[in-house]
Amino acid sequence: MKVILAQPRGFCAGVERAIEIVEKALIKYGPPVYVRHEIVHNRTVVQDLRQKGAIFVEEIDEIPEGAVTIFSAHGVARKVEKGAGDQGLTVIDATCPLVAKVHKEGQRYSGGGKDVVLIGHEGHPEVEGTLGRIDGPVHLISDPKDVAKLEVKDPDRVAYVTQTTLSVDDTRAVIEALKQRFPNISGPDVNDICYATQNRQHAVREMARQVDVLLVIGASNSSNSNRLREIGAELNVPSYLIDDARSLDPAWLAGKEVIGVTAGASAPEALVEELVDRLKELGATEVSMLDGLVENVRFKLPVEVRGEVAAGA
Repeated sequence: MKVILAQPRGFCAGVERAIEIVEKALIKYGPPVYVRHEIVHNRTVVQDLRQKGAIFVEEIDEIPEGAVTIFSAHGVARKVEKGAGDQGLTVIDATCPLVAKVHKEGQRYSGGGKDVVLIGHEGHPEVEGTLGRIDGPVHLISDPKDVAKLEVKDPDRVAYVTQTTLSVDDTRAVIEALKQRFPNISGPDVNDICYATQNRQHAVREMARQVDVLLVIGASNSSNSNRLREIGAELNVPSYLIDDARSLDPAWLAGKEVIGVTAGASAPEALVEELVDRLKELGATEVSMLDGLVENVRFKLPVEVRGEVAAGA
């Protein structure tokens, strides 16, 4: 059996930044540090931070007055921010800069008097945060069929933004339907789509040509991880989303010669290494890396924790 690792895979810059913010806050302020919602969608990451002293909550009112509080990489609605202020919480915002960029674009379009269409998945934390940051009419859609049902003030004054964990390929059909119905619609440049989502999906498409089965490490509530598995399945490769090596069913490998492995943007490389070790136990004799992009994106830390960064970093 041969194993091929996708390139790129695993942590993106926004996830690395969010985790680093929690770790540095724990050093600077001492535990406990409270985090609203999972900092990123990965159980291993959350458990590791919990052991270091982070306390994860779903709502702001679960946090003691004045406590150090971190907003997750997915971003939060303005009412959450206001609630934190009312409780006197010391807030550190770990919102991914690419998510924050979507917020600003939506606010700019809305401020210009346009109805904003948000392409995304209902109930996803990032979508909830974006909906809660744009004043004026915002319409959430996820499918080209939703476009016909849209009711807007002025068909000539419409704009769209997208959930960052959707790639250009994911949104193409919806955007085309929007442009057909609203020829004057405004939208972000294609380069504004999250680079990490696009790169990981591209790598899976390339890898699917070479493998007999695809294993995706990621959480079941991770949008980008689920999409990686779906892409493999769409390309007629048996594809499985697993939390870690323990979730692997050896029966999936029966009669398979080439195993593809990738990881969602919230999954640490340690989980990939554990899975590779498990595959070796099951008979894998060769491990190689797919040719692909090497990402070197890095986002600045918030000023509240920047003092803990080593000199020159």
